[in-house]
Amino acid sequence: MVSGPAVRPWLVDGALVLAVFAAAELAIATGHEVEATPRDWLAYALGLAMAAPLLLRRRYPLIVLYLVTLALLLFYALGYPGFPPALVLAAPLYFATLAGHLWPVIPVPVFFLAVGGAVSVHHGFPPLELVALFLPQAAVLAVAMLLGALVRSRRAYAAEVRHRLAQGERERELEAERRVAEERLRIAREVHDTVGHAIATITVQSAAALHLLDRDPARAREALTAIRGTGKAALAELRTTLEVLRGDADTPAADRDVGLHRLPDLLAAVRAAGLRIEFDSDADGLRLADPVDHAAYRILQESLTNVLRHAGPQARAEVRLRAAPETLTIEVGDDGVGGGAAGGGRGLAGMRERARALGGSFDAGPGPDGGFRVRAALPRGTT
Repeated sequence: MVSGPAVRPWLVDGALVLAVFAAAELAIATGHEVEATPRDWLAYALGLAMAAPLLLRRRYPLIVLYLVTLALLLFYALGYPGFPPALVLAAPLYFATLAGHLWPVIPVPVFFLAVGGAVSVHHGFPPLELVALFLPQAAVLAVAMLLGALVRSRRAYAAEVRHRLAQGERERELEAERRVAEERLRIAREVHDTVGHAIATITVQSAAALHLLDRDPARAREALTAIRGTGKAALAELRTTLEVLRGDADTPAADRDVGLHRLPDLLAAVRAAGLRIEFDSDADGLRLADPVDHAAYRILQESLTNVLRHAGPQARAEVRLRAAPETLTIEVGDDGVGGGAAGGGRGLAGMRERARALGGSFDAGPGPDGGFRVRAALPRGTT
């Protein structure tokens, strides 16, 4: 069974055909001219031919107009009693103009009005009668075309508005997806840096504690105490990250909670794990934008974590901070034998992403005298 929405357009088209057909047949039946050809079955058949093509007006509006025009011309050519052409031309003119065929449509009413005027002048109609006869017809045909153009313009405008709304909605969805992805990446970096540093430090310290447990209990106790402090600090950072993720308004942002003000604690923890560090900085008291401050600390943390993991137990690290008017340069190097980040994990990628996200630069690789070097240049930004 055919559903209602599929049938409705054909019902509308059928009603339109019936209306035009009834008007044409009525005009043919009531028309009277002294010298006209008597009405016969062909006259009424041509009336049907003027209406029937409208069934196809949705798919072939311009062809429908030309078919109706041809039937009307044949009707006039056979000399049947005439009737106003606008009676059957208004509908196909409207639909052809609505479909965007304005220029191919214009010659049709112009032709009928010109030929009709010429024939009337030939038969000696006075000028005032010609104006009274053709002006209403011209007005009806012009209104049909203008109405088609207006409706087409309104539909095009509505379609453009819908397109822009849909495009705007899609752009908002893409922006939301991008922000979610960036936030997910940021949280992944935070968790990686926090957990990675804590585990690397705890691993080294626990190995030292096991080694010294019998020979030097006091130093073993120091290592275990450092492990406890590292674990508590890591848990505090993870708690801050998760509370930010939950959207807790009372929780300070992680970018402000973690920064270079915690660098002394970081160096002390790494030294407690047994790593020898030479620290040189001319950036003490330097004011940085929160994201830059946060990224600088994380890059230092991850670099020192890599030294603990890969450089070997006898390695020595150098940490340098250099402040320029517009940039902060971070350099971390070691003289170890482990290749810095030989595992090719997410540590180096995370540091590179942090630097580039701020418009800075990042380089990492083997040092000229061995070991591994990390160098990052970050824009200081506004505070």
